[in-house]
Amino acid sequence: MKFSVFQVSRKGGRDKNEDRMGYCYTQGSGLFLLADGMGGHPDGEIAAQVALQTMSALYQKQARPLLPQVNAFLGSSLLASHDQILRYAAKHGLLDTPRTTLVAAVVQGNSASWVHCGDSRLYLVRDGKLLTRTRDHSFAEQHFAEGGAAHVPVNRNVLYTCLGSPVKPMFDTTGPVMLHQGDKIMLCSDGLWDCLSDEDIVRRLAAAPVSQAVPDLVELALRTAGAASDNVTVVALEWETPDPAESQQAVSTDSLQEGVFTSSIQADGFDNDDDTDELDEATIERSIAEINEAIRRTAAKKG
Repeated sequence: MKFSVFQVSRKGGRDKNEDRMGYCYTQGSGLFLLADGMGGHPDGEIAAQVALQTMSALYQKQARPLLPQVNAFLGSSLLASHDQILRYAAKHGLLDTPRTTLVAAVVQGNSASWVHCGDSRLYLVRDGKLLTRTRDHSFAEQHFAEGGAAHVPVNRNVLYTCLGSPVKPMFDTTGPVMLHQGDKIMLCSDGLWDCLSDEDIVRRLAAAPVSQAVPDLVELALRTAGAASDNVTVVALEWETPDPAESQQAVSTDSLQEGVFTSSIQADGFDNDDDTDELDEATIERSIAEINEAIRRTAAKKG
């Protein structure tokens, strides 16, 4: 695989940055992740970090070097991340649980698949046009999808699902979508899209390499929002870019050994003094096994 990738996260006008993003890849597969810890609940940044660490840990175990079933991985690892957040809240005796959105994409072979929960978005741009984007799990998006009038005020930031809530999260999985050379995939938090139109985002993303377009988009979002700006976080890739020697942001997996796993996702970020800084791998494995068993039983009943 050959692709260019660029990621950036800015605090904006908030006291702290609760967004997390990163990517990891093997010889034949790549995972790109972004989570936006939700304000109004405790430890949003921890919920986002747990989600990224859980999914990347499961990816490392299962991508050898390819994921056997990409969409199944995306759904089950998202649910495992949710379970890990609930376990963290229980271990710390929190009266309210940490919560986060999540959007994750896997690029494997010549196709991409993705999953999302909440209002962190994925945009897929081809030949200067928006091929598709995710639909937010918000009451505003639901209102318009059901034919609601545009002049009726609906708070676009109120979500009806997320990771970490007491209720099992809803999520949407898309793909596989075949990729063409030059396709651009961008994952972003609502700090970007909330103050920029889809037309602006697509036009600027299409106009330059991701290493130039992404920082320009982030700066524009921060200027547009002003002092009240939310955290703005983006990770974006361009598919089948030229030789990596031509760009610092280009990645080629051709030279990787089959068992090699590379990641930009940090293993820390909890800011605690005890052993809760480390995710419990046994718990992750147990959680994923329980989820897979539930999926198997559901499929057996349908059959």
